[in-house]
Amino acid sequence: MKKIIEIIKRKWLKDTFLTILLIAIIFAIYFGINYGVEKLNLSDLDLTTDKVYSISESTKTKVGNLEKKVQIQIINLGDYAYLLDYANKYTQLNPNITVEQIDDLTTRPDIMNTYGLTTTDSLIIIKSEERDTILSLYDLYTYDYSTGEQIDLTEEAITNAIIQVTIEDKPKIYFLEGHNYYDNAYFELIKQDITAEANEIASLNILTAGSVPEDCDCLVITALREDITEMEKDQLIAYSNRGGKILLLDGSNLLDVETPNFNAVLNLYGFSIPKGIIIEQNQDKMLYGSPEFIVAEIENSDLTSNINMSMNVCLVDGGKIEFQDSEALESLGVTYQTIATTSDSAFLRTDFSIASTSKTKSDTDAGNSIIGAIVTRTTEDLKQSKMIVYSNSTFATNQQINMNGSYGYISRLFNNDDVVINSVSYLTQRTDTITIRKDTESVSYTVTQAQHNIIMIIIFSVPVLIIIIGIIVWQVRRRKK
Repeated sequence: MKKIIEIIKRKWLKDTFLTILLIAIIFAIYFGINYGVEKLNLSDLDLTTDKVYSISESTKTKVGNLEKKVQIQIINLGDYAYLLDYANKYTQLNPNITVEQIDDLTTRPDIMNTYGLTTTDSLIIIKSEERDTILSLYDLYTYDYSTGEQIDLTEEAITNAIIQVTIEDKPKIYFLEGHNYYDNAYFELIKQDITAEANEIASLNILTAGSVPEDCDCLVITALREDITEMEKDQLIAYSNRGGKILLLDGSNLLDVETPNFNAVLNLYGFSIPKGIIIEQNQDKMLYGSPEFIVAEIENSDLTSNINMSMNVCLVDGGKIEFQDSEALESLGVTYQTIATTSDSAFLRTDFSIASTSKTKSDTDAGNSIIGAIVTRTTEDLKQSKMIVYSNSTFATNQQINMNGSYGYISRLFNNDDVVINSVSYLTQRTDTITIRKDTESVSYTVTQAQHNIIMIIIFSVPVLIIIIGIIVWQVRRRKK
């Protein structure tokens, strides 16, 4: 009996030891994996449709090949763990980017003295060897008063800050003013977007300035309500002759005004935009229920060279860009690339009193009309001036429209803002920043007529089909009984 008890004790001790050893091994594996994952700084899985928690293709394009050293310092923001996680995504994207978390400023008097901080200040410092910038929590979100939603800007703020501290010189973008149909307030959103891409924006009145400044990297001209003066015409021509870059968001097709001076500038580039609005008939090329909202895919051009996704622009009451014949363009030293066109069933309307969206006898065919183009003009002394022209200004404004009960900005329809920003990037020779940017805002119901029809078919036909199948199955089973 004693021997049996001894054997049982030994077995128990052996089993207990093996159990403890097994538990210890499991704990060691668990902590080892966690430690390894933390050290490897692996990316989190993002299962959201829009990849809200992932680094976007836009950021990868902008900072993926960055050669300068950049440090992101996260100070007194330990309660915001997502910030550290998000910042670490940049280190995976580019080894030249490093992240430092500082939760006790008393250990870093150098930072406190440099930036005049107290021990309780919370901020993000992003710096390169040349310059630095500071972000607060307020820079990481904004509020859309039209939808009542808070919009996360974390990635946009960090990415643009990295660009700002590494860019050699910010391009200077001037918005021409003095004769505009829309005042500056209508372009505030698009100006903010352009500024966020490390550009500097200023207003230009040629009558007071005397000329287009030498530091003008791109001149933006929006729809005119009246003609420019002779002096302004001469200065715009002089700017073109020295190789100036112009982004023209036209709107003259909607106004019944004569602009011979401005037309003289357009003649240098071999095109004109006659009075009249284009109305679409192809359901794939119009915003749902709105034939005057032309939806066009940006064609293969320099604006899409870095983009692996389709990009669409939505013009509102757009006009028709008419180029001169090839012989005339050759004599002007002009070539062009088409950016966007209408469908082959679109038509042009010059009588704005007609309410019908169907073609009438007074309307003319405007199939495959050009509504956006890149124009290159080579002067006699071999200087190249470039102009990107869109036959509409409204698509770039922050006018609000009601889309099935939801209000949204026109500049946020489809890729309207991307199209404008990429056009500026192209004209300022920053093609590395041409991309499609992540949209973290609320999305309005913006689909084409054809897409809407498909959605409605799915919504109504699938339940009906399920009901029919259910009835058939029930009948078959009933008969078998």
